[in-house]
Amino acid sequence: MTLGSAKVSKTHSFMTVSLIELWERFGYYGMQALIVYFMVQRLGFDDVRANLVWSACAALIYVSPAIGGWVGDKILGTKRTMLLGAGILSLGYALMTVPTENTWFLFSALGVIVVGNGLFKPNAGNLVRKIYEGDDSKIDSAFTIYYMAVNVGSTISMLLTPWIKDYVNEAYAGTHYGWHAAFAVCCVGLLVGLANYALMAKTLKMYGSEPDTRPVDKKKLGTVLILALASVALSAIILEYQTLARIFVYIAGIAVLAIFVHLIRNSEPSERAGLIAALVLTVQTVFFFVFYQQMSTSLALFALRNVDWEFEMFGIHLWTWSPAQFQALNPIWIMLLSPLLAWLYATAGRNNKDLSIAGKFALGFAVVALGFFIYGVAGQFAVNGKTSSWIMIWGYGAYSLGELLVSGLGLAMIARYVPARMGGFMMGAYFVASGISQYLGGVVANFASVPKDVTDPVQTLEIYTSLFNKLGIAAVVCTGIALAVLPLMRRLTETHHSHATSAAESLADVKAEQ
Repeated sequence: MTLGSAKVSKTHSFMTVSLIELWERFGYYGMQALIVYFMVQRLGFDDVRANLVWSACAALIYVSPAIGGWVGDKILGTKRTMLLGAGILSLGYALMTVPTENTWFLFSALGVIVVGNGLFKPNAGNLVRKIYEGDDSKIDSAFTIYYMAVNVGSTISMLLTPWIKDYVNEAYAGTHYGWHAAFAVCCVGLLVGLANYALMAKTLKMYGSEPDTRPVDKKKLGTVLILALASVALSAIILEYQTLARIFVYIAGIAVLAIFVHLIRNSEPSERAGLIAALVLTVQTVFFFVFYQQMSTSLALFALRNVDWEFEMFGIHLWTWSPAQFQALNPIWIMLLSPLLAWLYATAGRNNKDLSIAGKFALGFAVVALGFFIYGVAGQFAVNGKTSSWIMIWGYGAYSLGELLVSGLGLAMIARYVPARMGGFMMGAYFVASGISQYLGGVVANFASVPKDVTDPVQTLEIYTSLFNKLGIAAVVCTGIALAVLPLMRRLTETHHSHATSAAESLADVKAEQ
């Protein structure tokens, strides 16, 4: 195979994974755009319960890949597990199309989504890692483009599902079918993704884990499916009982720390610096996702109650959005900023001037702080408690740049610092840490929960802006911490690269002798 054809092969393989991830994110974010509103407006939940139920669900969605990564690495194979997860996800969204107010039915459907995501998410990311393994600059660039690609799907769904919900509810006045029609669109997205993968599957023939090379073990597959069903039931119970959710988060946090300590203590000396670096960055990611979770909780409810939904410029009306559609600003900014960042990373890498991942994390927290301070000054542009929609545009812009610099490189961080034999499992551990912070984000969002008897926008505006200013200050503190650990990260990275280079040279010598 020539060098040129190898590049084409990697590009095609990368596109195959990116497209199925795009459609999976289409389904997930289409659901996320509506779920808190669904619980508050359709099911009558108060803010506190809606925020905690969704945040507990988000935590489970992020924690479940810890097991899914192991299943992909050791049991069914990376590609097979990814496809099984996509199929289960489509079933979860199909269940949400059933028009019922029964909360146990909703929680069971969300439990199916939790399990499907756990099987899908770590294995899709691990395939990208396998495609570009060994090239740090290309890994950063690939994961940034990957991040942009999946945001294409989330942008479309976040704009589409709220519109479908409103359209159907208006067309069939007196019914609530619009919510379920919107969730049906999420299911269709997953089915399209699976069909697309079937057409392009041959491009991934060279990649996968060791079980992918063997025929499917039906006994192991049956065991996985039985355990998946049990996990659905457990997830539904956790969502219903918030005390269990808190206990689950505490246990998950202890488990992640124990995993890192165990792996660091039992790893080869040459691997420890990289694992410690990954631990430091994972802790920083936990703090980031507390901020991230505000998008679907406090910021979503802020858009509902205190944002003017009319977009205007120089007094000219441009368009009107429903409150749920404001969440689409996040992926829109991601798509605009990702190519620029990918180009900057690649250019800097060629000139040996690439900023370290730790440096990018510090910069990410700084711009997240800017985003929340923008939200915090919303009251200065408010009329009768309703602030300008441009506050949301620029706040999401800063917030999204921070997301690209931190979350967008989280998977690249695992790919860079963690040995390949631990890849899928450590991807899972990274998602567990992210899940813990998703729940904590819901707890933080409840500092801005609005009592049901408070409906005056002037009163609710102060509740939200107070929280946003405090979050801005917290992000500044995180920036300071990230800057303080830069010298440590520099030493760990140099040690990691030194050992990696020595190992590569030793392997080359052995091959030369053979």
